[in-house]
Order: sequence, then structure tokens, then C-alpha cells
Amino acid sequence: MILTRGESLKEKIARVVREHVEICPYDPAWPGMFAAEKAHLLACLPRDLILQVEHYGSTAVPGLDAKPVVDMLVLVRDLEMIREKVPPVLEAQGYDYFWRPTSGDHTPPFYAWFIKRNPQGQRTHHIHMVESGFPQCQGLVFRDYLREFPETARAYARLKRKLAAAHPGDRVAYTREKTGFIRHHTQKARAYFGLDTPGPDSD
Repeated sequence: MILTRGESLKEKIARVVREHVEICPYDPAWPGMFAAEKAHLLACLPRDLILQVEHYGSTAVPGLDAKPVVDMLVLVRDLEMIREKVPPVLEAQGYDYFWRPTSGDHTPPFYAWFIKRNPQGQRTHHIHMVESGFPQCQGLVFRDYLREFPETARAYARLKRKLAAAHPGDRVAYTREKTGFIRHHTQKARAYFGLDTPGPDSD
């Protein structure tokens, strides 16, 4: 993992979670940013390890206000192999890398998370690499439900703007306080789409 000079891992995590939370109007450029990054990842990473690449999170819902960061869900064959082979490739290109728990401080399953930034240091992409069945996969159900029900998407946008105003420099609190809304509507989404067992989500 690449750290700035004199920066410990603990300090790096603290720096990242303090970065400003900003909610912006929907940008029609976001799907293109996803497509370009998907092509880049498939070109530079071991293809035998990658099963599926999806655009998810709020930037994947047309018309939805969002943080201007494209969330990508990368379904992989073997996370331990990803952990060994992928960070050296992407860190060399300037990505931040974290082997992070799904929820809480030390709650498994762990997964590979990458932050891509533009030349100005602003986040442009979050890349979540998980195996099939990980809780993050429920984000695809939540995404599809928001696409289907614009009124729910608008309610979600209002909540996010409220939380961003309340926690502009605390990404952990911002994310934590969205959890109830996301879980509730993910359960509704699973029922609506005829899926089996409700589960949690991250967005």
C-alpha cells in the first residue's frame, strides 16, 4: 500500500475518511466514466480473475443526485489472488488501496477497495472487488429499485443532501446514517423483484 512520506496506515485511513462529502446534481458523464474505467481495468488486470464489472451506487441511477464518484462493483473469482496480484498494479498507477471489512472495524468478510483520483487529487472512482454472495452485491438490487421508482430515488437524494450538510468532513457518519434507508428499501426491492432472502447493502 502506498503511503505519503511519513504517513502510517492509521493516518492514511483517517485522512481518507475526513475528505469532504459533496452531493452534486446528476451528471450524464458518469456512465461514460464507468465505461472508460471498466475498459481500463479489464486491460491491465488478470482477466481470469474478473467475472463481472457493474456500475452501481447513486451515479448509476439516471437523475439521482450523488457524490461525484463513480462506484464500481467488480465480481472476482478469488479475493486472495486479487489481494496478491492487483494492488501492486493499481497502486503503481496512483490508486489508494485498502483491504477493508464489509462493516464495522474488523467484521469479515474483507474485500479489496480502491480509490482512483484525478490529477487534482479528487476522487473519481471507488472500486469494490468482492466475491459472489458478498453483501455489496445487494447494491445491484438497490440500484435497480431506484431506477424503477424515481420517487424513492428522490427521497434518497434528499436524505443524502441532509446528511452531507450535517457531516461534511465525516464520511463514516455520512455512510452510517444512510444505512437504515438502504436496508429498508433493499428489502422492499428483493420482494419486488421476487428474490429470496433480504440482505444489507453498501452504496
